[in-house]
Amino acid sequence: MAASSEISDGDNAVELIVCDVPAFSSAGSNGDAASDAADSLSEEIAPLLKQPAEKPKINIFSVSYSRRKARDHVIKVPESEAQVSQLILWLWGGSRYSGMLCVALSSSIYFSMEVVSDVFAAQSIPLFETAFARCTILLVLSYLWLRRTGQPIFGPPLARKLLILRALMGYLSLLSFIYCVQRLPLPQAIVLSFTTPIMASIAARIAFLEKLKIADIAGLACNFFGVLFIFRQSFTAQGLAGELVKAGSANAANLKGMHYVYAILAGLFSSVTGGISYCLIKAGSKACDQPVTTVFSFGILASPAALVCMFIFEEFVLPELRSLFLMLLLGGLAFLAEVFLARGLQLEQTSKAANFQYVEAAFTELWGIASSTIVPSFGGLIGCLLILASVGCTIYIGPDKDIE
Repeated sequence: MAASSEISDGDNAVELIVCDVPAFSSAGSNGDAASDAADSLSEEIAPLLKQPAEKPKINIFSVSYSRRKARDHVIKVPESEAQVSQLILWLWGGSRYSGMLCVALSSSIYFSMEVVSDVFAAQSIPLFETAFARCTILLVLSYLWLRRTGQPIFGPPLARKLLILRALMGYLSLLSFIYCVQRLPLPQAIVLSFTTPIMASIAARIAFLEKLKIADIAGLACNFFGVLFIFRQSFTAQGLAGELVKAGSANAANLKGMHYVYAILAGLFSSVTGGISYCLIKAGSKACDQPVTTVFSFGILASPAALVCMFIFEEFVLPELRSLFLMLLLGGLAFLAEVFLARGLQLEQTSKAANFQYVEAAFTELWGIASSTIVPSFGGLIGCLLILASVGCTIYIGPDKDIE
C-alpha cells in the first residue's frame, strides 16, 4: 500500500510517496532482507525530505562578492632589472671571488672616469677645486647611503679611532699626490702612484700578519714591471724632453735639482700613506661591517680640508654648466669606485686585492691604442700582457679568505 502527500513552498513542490514494508513470515534470514529494504527506502526518501535553504537576505550593508576570482595584485619586476640586481648581489658577496671582483670593478670604474674625461673635455679646473668637489660628492652620497640603510653615521664606538686614522692617512696621501702631480710629469706621477698596492701589501704583512706567498709577490712584481713597460717612454731622455716641452717654462724648473727630488719623495710618501690607508680601510670595514662608513669618514675630513687648500694655494675658477655636470658625474663614479674598493679589501687578502688595481693601467693603454691617441708600441703591449697574465694567474690560484 502506498500513500502520497504533496508539500508546497512557493514555486517548489515536493511529492512524498510512502510504501508499506511487506511482512515476512520468517524472522531469521528474512529479517536481514527486511532491514536492508528499509534502509534503501530511507536513503531514497531522505533527499526528498530536505527543504530548500532560505535565500540569503541582502541589504545595503552586505558585501557582494564577484563570481570571478579576483586577480592577485603582484608587482612584477622586469626580468632585466631582476638579473642586474642578482648580478650586483653576487658581486657584492655571493661568490668566493667577490673580493677580487669588487676591486677589479673599482679599477674599471676609475678607468671609465678617464675615458669620460677624455671624451667630454671641458674647461680646466684646478686640482684642489676638483678634489673638493669630488670629496664633497663622496660625503653626501655616503651619508645618504648610511641613512637609507639605517647604519650609524660615525660607525660603532670601537671603530671610530680606525675611521679617524683612515681619513687622516687618506687625505695625506691625496695631498702629497696633488703636490707630486703639480711638479712631476704626469706619467712619472702615475708610476709612483702604482707603488701603492706594493706598500699596502707590506703594511698588511706588518699590521695583520698576512701571508705573502711567492705567487703574490710574483704577481705584484709582474704587474709593476708591466706599468714600467707601459710608461717607459717618460723615463727616457727623449720622453723627458717631451715632458719638459709640455710642462712649459713655469714648471720646467721643477724637473731640475732638489725640486725633482722633493716631488719624487712626495710621490713615495703618497704611496706609503695610501698603503697604510688601505689597511685601515680593511680594518674599519670589518669593524663597522659596512664599507661605506670608511668612505664617509674620509669625505668628512677631506672635503673641508680641500676647501681650505683651494683658497690658500689656488684661485677659484667658476665652472661652466658642462664642467659642473662632468664634475658631478665623475664624483658619482668615484663614489662607486671607493665603495667597491672598500668592499674588496674587506673580503679579500690585501695582496691579492691590490693586485687587481693594475688593471686600470692596462685598460688605459689599450683604450689609447684603440682611440688612436697613443701610438702602439711593443713595450706597451708587453706591459698589458704582463698585467693581464698576472691577474689571470691570481684568479686561477683563487682567493684566500681571511680567518677572523
